[in-house]
Parts: sequence; structure tokens; C-alpha cells
Amino acid sequence: MANLLEIDGLQKHYRMGSSIVRALNGVSLSVRTGEFVGLLGTSGSGKSTLLNLIAGLDSPTGGTLRVSDRDLAKLTRTDLSQHRRKTVGIIFQSFNLVPTMTAHENVALSMMFAGVPRKERDDRAVALLASVGLGGRGSHRPKELSGGEQQRVSIARALANQPSLLLADEPTGNLDSKTTREIMAILKDLNEREGKTIIMVTHDAALASTYANRTVTMLDGVVVSDTAAA
Repeated sequence: MANLLEIDGLQKHYRMGSSIVRALNGVSLSVRTGEFVGLLGTSGSGKSTLLNLIAGLDSPTGGTLRVSDRDLAKLTRTDLSQHRRKTVGIIFQSFNLVPTMTAHENVALSMMFAGVPRKERDDRAVALLASVGLGGRGSHRPKELSGGEQQRVSIARALANQPSLLLADEPTGNLDSKTTREIMAILKDLNEREGKTIIMVTHDAALASTYANRTVTMLDGVVVSDTAAA
């Protein structure tokens, strides 16, 4: 399969006072369409920085980062905004739902910003919530949903604009073990049944080895191992 993501010599440096923090210090990585990659590393390893760059939430200091054959470092702010709306879908550990909106409205919101007509976004929001097991919960606000249900809404929202790449940042970090298995089963099904390309940041090596078909480990801003599932 073709590479959806191509990274070569990627750097991200920050200045803190008189010091330079090298969050990424020459990362090279490629991800094929349809892969499920677990991105492992301890705190400070650079994995979340890498995910933010792929999402277009931050800009690299050096190197190249190509998603769907577009170099993100060369995109305008408007182009990056379109990248975040249409090319990537992001699933957050803390869900990041709008508390005053219902589950249905949270899923439909990103489609509104993408210019999807109202009826289409309403129909798609209903279908997406049903696909993650929340067919009867669309009128509930986040505070009326369990943590697992909120993460299901987050997944549905991430899928709303039919992205080619799903980015999951510790998606089960706030969930118990039973709910973790349920959420991971949804992600695995999206990968296997729909062919969604997924990059999941996690600190849990067992979780990555169970559900991802490839594990990439980072340390001190570089990739130190890249292993296919057995």
C-alpha cells in the first residue's frame, strides 16, 4: 500500500530561557494506508509532540512531514485549518467535548465548520453515533454520559468529516479496563473493517501489542524501535 504519512529528519525545538529543548531531534517514519500504529514512549519522549505536528496543531523546526503527499511545513494557516478539518480526525484523552452541546451537536459541529449542509450533517451525526453504540443518546450532554460514552462521541466526531487518518492521544487514559477494551474494539474495527489508518499514542505497551499491527517506540525525541505485530 502507498504511504499516507512520510516523515524525514523531523525536528521540533523550543527555547526555554537560555536553553533549547529538543522535543523532536530527527524523527524519520513512514506509515502506510490502512496501518494501525501504536506510538509508545515515556513522558517527554516526544510522542505527543509528534502527534501534534501530524495534526497540524504545531509547526516543525526542521525536516519534512508529508501527509497525503502534502508537506505540512509548507502549508498556509488556511491550508492547515483545512488539514485539521478534513484530513485528520483527532481523539483526545480528555474527550474535549463542548459541555453545553448534546452528543449529536458535538458530532455535527465539525461538519458545520467544513461547510457540510445541515441535513447531511444531521443524518451523518445520527449514523455515526449509532455506529459507536450511542443510537439513543444523541440528545444527552457530556455531563449526562459516562466516560466511555463521551469517548464514543469523541470517536464519532473524529470520523465526521471522513478523514484519511485518525490520531488518538491516549484515548483510554481516563477509562477503566472494561471500557478500555470496548473503546479499543471500536478502533480496531474501524481499522480492520473500514481500513482507517490510525496512529495511537499510548504509554501501555500491552495495549499497543494487542490492538495495533505495528509499535513505534520513542525516546528523547527520536525513534528507537519499530516493530511489526507478531
